[in-house]
Amino acid sequence: MSSVTLTAKAIRRSLLAVATTSVVTTGLFASAAVSAEEQVQKVERIEVTGSRIKRADMETASPVSVIDASAILSSGATSIDDILQQMTSTGGAMTNAAVNNGSGGDTSINLRGLGSNRTLVLVNGRRMIASGTGAASTVDLNTIPVSMIQRVEILKDGASAVYGTDAIAGVVNIILKRDFDGLEMNVQTGMSGQGDADETSLDFTMGNTFDKGNVVINAQYTNRGDASQADRDFSDCPISETGDAGSIELYCGGSSYSEGGHIWGETAELSGLGGEYHEYTNEDKYNYSKDSYLSTPMERINLSLAGSYELSDSMTFFSEAMYSKRWSSQQMAPQPIWNSSTWTYEPESAGGFMTDDLLPWIAAGEEVSYGRRMVESGTRNFSQVVDTVRIVIGLEGEFDNGWTWDASYNKGKNDSVDTLANLHNLGSIDDAVLEGTFDPFLQSSWEGDSIAPYIYTEVNSGGSELDIFAATLSGDIADLPAGVLGFAAGVEHREESAHYTPDSLTAQGLANDPRVEATAGSFQVDEVYAELAIPLLSDLPFAQQVDLSAAMRYFDYNTFGDDTTWKLGLTWRMTDDLMFRGGRSTAFRAPTVNELFGGASPSFDQIVHPASDQTQAEVTVGGNELLTPEEADITTLGLVYSPSFVEGLSLTLDYYKIDISNTITAVDSNYVANQCLDANGAKINTDTALCQASNIEIDATGRISFDNGLQNIGETNTAGYDINIAYVFDAAGLSWKANLDTSILDKYEEFDQDGNVTDYRGYVTGNVGAYAKIKTNLDLTASGDDWSATYEIRYIDGMDSLACKDDPSECYAPSVDSIVYHDLSGSYDLTETVRLSGGVNNIFDKEPPYYTGNLDSNTDPYTYDVLGRYFFVRASVKF
Repeated sequence: MSSVTLTAKAIRRSLLAVATTSVVTTGLFASAAVSAEEQVQKVERIEVTGSRIKRADMETASPVSVIDASAILSSGATSIDDILQQMTSTGGAMTNAAVNNGSGGDTSINLRGLGSNRTLVLVNGRRMIASGTGAASTVDLNTIPVSMIQRVEILKDGASAVYGTDAIAGVVNIILKRDFDGLEMNVQTGMSGQGDADETSLDFTMGNTFDKGNVVINAQYTNRGDASQADRDFSDCPISETGDAGSIELYCGGSSYSEGGHIWGETAELSGLGGEYHEYTNEDKYNYSKDSYLSTPMERINLSLAGSYELSDSMTFFSEAMYSKRWSSQQMAPQPIWNSSTWTYEPESAGGFMTDDLLPWIAAGEEVSYGRRMVESGTRNFSQVVDTVRIVIGLEGEFDNGWTWDASYNKGKNDSVDTLANLHNLGSIDDAVLEGTFDPFLQSSWEGDSIAPYIYTEVNSGGSELDIFAATLSGDIADLPAGVLGFAAGVEHREESAHYTPDSLTAQGLANDPRVEATAGSFQVDEVYAELAIPLLSDLPFAQQVDLSAAMRYFDYNTFGDDTTWKLGLTWRMTDDLMFRGGRSTAFRAPTVNELFGGASPSFDQIVHPASDQTQAEVTVGGNELLTPEEADITTLGLVYSPSFVEGLSLTLDYYKIDISNTITAVDSNYVANQCLDANGAKINTDTALCQASNIEIDATGRISFDNGLQNIGETNTAGYDINIAYVFDAAGLSWKANLDTSILDKYEEFDQDGNVTDYRGYVTGNVGAYAKIKTNLDLTASGDDWSATYEIRYIDGMDSLACKDDPSECYAPSVDSIVYHDLSGSYDLTETVRLSGGVNNIFDKEPPYYTGNLDSNTDPYTYDVLGRYFFVRASVKF
């Protein structure tokens, strides 16, 4: 059978149902339909994500999904995270514009809910520099311009044997435009149904292909406005719960660090809200939601260049360059402050220097704890300026025997400056109180010129660098009875470094929060890998083609030593209609610079604990130089079925099982608090490793604090199924494409160092996102001669709150119902060069659900749409 026929069959299968893929997102078939015949004619060998061997078909043992440029455009996405985060195979915590508290303006992808650091992101098959603030360790998807993307390939299988570290949950390979002729310009704008979160994007792409090569230049500018939590009914105040089991009620609560001050004495609690002291009640809590963003603003510039030049008939020079500059910000309520040690009340009437206003409740000489919301100084304003550069240069060629080779240098650099305005030097304030020059109980002390000397802006800087020297060789070793024996091998040398320098006051612990330590470090690794594609059987009954793939990688890190990882895969095409596939592999994730050398710093995590009415715990996190790599065993099994008796129909079913040992993680904060403190705040389980390492405490204000640094602890095990049904057909004079993606989570368990298990399957959390049992996307596209329209339905299964797992009766909302989003988009070709398009996302303005133990905005912004109905329009011109 000729390679032309093999290629044609593979392309047709890909067109009908993407037989080589498992989950296909909106718009995939649009580009496949356009390019199928061209691909048949070219008979070109290509490199598919998950393998270094170039082949004439796209069928591998691993499930690969493809998203093309038309799918991205039809969604109205101005950043690739808008598309990737809606895939059914994602879960857990993914930073995006809706994450105001802790995102730092970054956006990320999290396959299988295993963490963004276990999803490898490539650009054109090569590693992308980590980007963001501080000693960044994950790829910020903002750095990749949407308008330059040709397609995205998502490998949902372990691939450490092929790509090295991080490829545990899978690989996202973003392919940029390289062969582009002409000029294309796009202008897009959009806003929510509430008139906020407006976003405008302008981009142009210009390219030229000439006799000896090609060049493509792209520029994109994006400006996104903000939305406030105060402008939505579901988020305009932090909802709190009160009452006994069975009779729990909701009220608009907030923080006990309240406006006017909160005083904890030996026998009384006082509030200074309104300027006069009185007994503290829930009515005195501070509504911090009204000052917080619901969606964060950002301004971004992306510049890209790609080109190649034929130096000879057998050698070509290629280059890629990307530059991204991002200005982003977040806004939170005024700073909550508290005295780290008690203050002695010394009223004037007793010869002291403090106001007598506390005397009816607090005795002279009494030791008191104090907390206050600094509304007089204004909101905490976070801002980031992040510069990211990536340059790749290399040579590629072909020997006389048809073997191909390439050698490249990949350089990445990320620099950031982040600021936090309207902080207070509590160290100096405490000194002034002890010296008798600052009365903390006098309201005017916290205003105007009195407080001004203690207000400052925190300025932090950070960055990371990546250097990779790599060379690969690929070709056919021999013709075997069942086909061609393919081979690929390569070597890589990689160096990574990162640093973070906190503000000097923050580093000294004078900003009220615990001190933040600096981060600095680097590592290097040498790697060698080889891969084989072995044809076993062909042209036999029930064995039309059977292929075995094998890969192995040896790596040597200067931080922890050397090891190997491997992968085996099998594809068994029984007939033209039916193919089985499967794979077994090991994978690893080496600790990052930040995980190894990260300085200790505070994190304020959401918790629910009966001993505290505060919803946040003060958790000290940090790196650990003794960390060793995570290790994973991965199994995938699948089938692809394209029945010949129903033209255009395809079905795929894939099973995955990922078992990670030596997990690098910190234990869930809710779990630590509830394992190590009883309902009265007394320490329990003090003989366990978990509670001994936590150093847990609860202060007089009710704030729980503990250590929760990174460790190689326990295991993470997950398993599930991906199902895709795709159908391409003609009806009523139109072309139709229907696509159904479903992911079923069968297991997701984490074990701590004591062997205790946390089952996340079917739960939504307050810290690490959601793990729905079922997620489904259904889309239907109709196309005419000069128009197309797509309707999409996104379903997220109902879940229980992890915070209520032990006793749901103690929670007002121990679960959330399933939720369905509806999106509609369309385009119309006004002329041969001008296209108008637009759409509405979340047509029915579905609000995100409230649940007890929520993350932020009374919901989970990692998982649910918080903006509501959103409109966008776009004009495209192409010459």
